[in-house]
Amino acid sequence: MAQSDIRGQGAAVRQRTGAAVGASWIAAFLDTRHLRGLGIAALAGVFLAAAGAFQTGEAPLVTRFAYWIPVMLVGAMAGIVVSVLVDRGGWFDDRPALQGMLIAVTLTAPLTVFIWAISSCAFHRFDFDLADLRFFVGPVFIVNCAMTALNYFTQKAPTETHAAPAGGAPPRFLERLPVKLRGSEIFAVEAEDHYLRLHTSKGQDLILMRLGDAVAELEGLEGAQVHRSWWVAKAAVEHARRGDGRATLTLKDGAKVPVSRAYAKALRASGWI
Repeated sequence: MAQSDIRGQGAAVRQRTGAAVGASWIAAFLDTRHLRGLGIAALAGVFLAAAGAFQTGEAPLVTRFAYWIPVMLVGAMAGIVVSVLVDRGGWFDDRPALQGMLIAVTLTAPLTVFIWAISSCAFHRFDFDLADLRFFVGPVFIVNCAMTALNYFTQKAPTETHAAPAGGAPPRFLERLPVKLRGSEIFAVEAEDHYLRLHTSKGQDLILMRLGDAVAELEGLEGAQVHRSWWVAKAAVEHARRGDGRATLTLKDGAKVPVSRAYAKALRASGWI
């Protein structure tokens, strides 16, 4: 192959990868979980404004709403960025409490500076007194912890898909199967960076897609997202093993699938493990 062809292919790969990385950040904010988090932050802003929280009660109600709702939304967006970065590492998949604490601690310093500056503009006539920074650390940390915990509690249930009714349309995801896998039984879908590895009765292959979008299109097959990186068809589970504080599913193709501790209780109640 000519050297110019190699350079051309390399540039094309970099372009596709760069586009995928950019799209993944946009998709992160459009993810159902994160949209729910933004909604929770907006409602929390309404509550804090109405309550006049943290000595803001002397300000007019309009000022409080104009202050608290944007502040909470900015904090939520910063939380999404940090949580996506933490999720990509996968180090805390089985330690949700530790993961939440890490997110809350990481957000405290930048949000303290941001809220100090916004508060100086909104309530203190642009005095920007650096000595006041220390008074913001505690309240910011408390709100970070509360919002992180609230988001975790509302996201504990795994996303499930359901079998199609008799005569119902097949799952849309089947249209995405590569030619060599058409007509196969889907065992699982595993996220690998920006790609998905398909585990089927005819073998494996990769497609470029986000796991959240795939799960939405898998409606019509009974299954669940048992881990941040795995959706599994219930019929594909050969057996489940519990030990060392976590559960593992073994599929028909021999694949070992970790079960997130955050989802384990709900999956046990559904008869998965």
